[in-house]
Amino acid sequence: MILPALTEATSPFFRPIKYSLFPPLGLATLAAYLGDDDEVTICDEHVEKLRLDDEPDLVVIQVYITSARRSYEIADHYRRRGARVVLGGLHVTSLPDEAASHADHIFMGPGEDTWPQFLDDLRRGAPAFRYVSHERTLAALPPIRRDLIKRHLYLVPNSIVVSRGCPHVCDFCYKVAFFQGGKQFYTMEVDRALAEIDRLPGRHLYFLDDHLFGNPNFAAALFDGMAGMGRLWQAAGTVKSVLEQPVVLEKAVRSGLRSLFVGFETVNSANLQDQRKYQNIGRDYSEAIRRLHDLGVMVNGSFVFGMDHDGPDVFDRTVEWAVENGIETATYHILTPYPDTALYRRMDADNRVLHHDWDLFDTRHVVFKPQSLTPQQLEDGYWRAYRDFYRWGAIWRGASSKAGLRSRLRHLAYAGGWKKFEPLWDLLIRSKQVLHALPVLETILTGFGSRPASAQSSDAPSSRPLEELPILDEEARASA
Repeated sequence: MILPALTEATSPFFRPIKYSLFPPLGLATLAAYLGDDDEVTICDEHVEKLRLDDEPDLVVIQVYITSARRSYEIADHYRRRGARVVLGGLHVTSLPDEAASHADHIFMGPGEDTWPQFLDDLRRGAPAFRYVSHERTLAALPPIRRDLIKRHLYLVPNSIVVSRGCPHVCDFCYKVAFFQGGKQFYTMEVDRALAEIDRLPGRHLYFLDDHLFGNPNFAAALFDGMAGMGRLWQAAGTVKSVLEQPVVLEKAVRSGLRSLFVGFETVNSANLQDQRKYQNIGRDYSEAIRRLHDLGVMVNGSFVFGMDHDGPDVFDRTVEWAVENGIETATYHILTPYPDTALYRRMDADNRVLHHDWDLFDTRHVVFKPQSLTPQQLEDGYWRAYRDFYRWGAIWRGASSKAGLRSRLRHLAYAGGWKKFEPLWDLLIRSKQVLHALPVLETILTGFGSRPASAQSSDAPSSRPLEELPILDEEARASA
């Protein structure tokens, strides 16, 4: 079982820590369906060198868009050596005909129903060429084969997924196509999820679910079950879940939530309607950040540049807003029309897709014709936003928005450690010692021993609705 390296993860210079964070849970989940007598290995090319001189009977490759070229090379190599090759994942689901020429079998969508069927068919000697997921349930999911994961190669080996998909359907989302043809969002049984958590050693967890709060009843029951476990965890949620599920959020914090990835996406509210990001429309972004900070939760804000209402000033305004509101870390992206998404179909119909070099569909390169920017402006602005947000001066400003020395130190340590120490991360990754940094991460997440604040201090940033923020242009303000 192979996870080929993403194109952007193969730099000969620095190895960014984000490519050594999480093990390939999808492959470890599929491995759990194999029999006791089956010999299986997992290779993640992000953290180890792939051997190509072995002679497996079956090769399973998980394909993302910017690993497609590498995936096909590996698949073709093993087919020439006589192995049976299976391809699946986001890119295969989006472009099955492209993948078909490199595989003996392709899988579209999640594999909880199709993978066991394939194994049965294979043992009977009658496997199909194409398997398409329709039945969506996690009820019979076996325990993940964590014994196949090389824990010492990852900063966050305790990653976990307790749901599939997302209840929202945004135009630019790659995963919407992945879950077509069945349920778009479904969860584990709470007891099974708690049992999986209980298997994990240590304190720290990272939920890789697209939207852990997507089913409030499930989330509340999960967090109740986690209370008292002494866990420390990170996850992803939405502005809506932060603002409209206060009881669930407080349960999350009591059970150990200390950092939340939040998809703000854009500071221009007119863009939200265009991209069907309905769950963000009319939401008070600043209030969501303040609520999380009041509870002692750090924020990783996600932003997308290049939507049709973004002009040349969007980069500086976005960075300024994020710094002013004390967001600890920011993740920026260039809008990318992934194949088989609504955004791609719309742009392709308007002849706005520039090429199909999948290596460049990495949200760091411009692959379409922007509406209100030139491609060069968009790409330059993206890189400038990262530089400006992670300047020491901006990090200090963000930290100074916090109340209390511990909160300020935590901001400095988290933001600075993430982007300012890439040579150190590179050294730890290459020496296979990255797991030794986990205690430092845990210390930062706990706020150096502090407890979550119970009330907002008077010197924290004021809260105003998104529509009233001065960074909004007049067109966006009028639309709102």
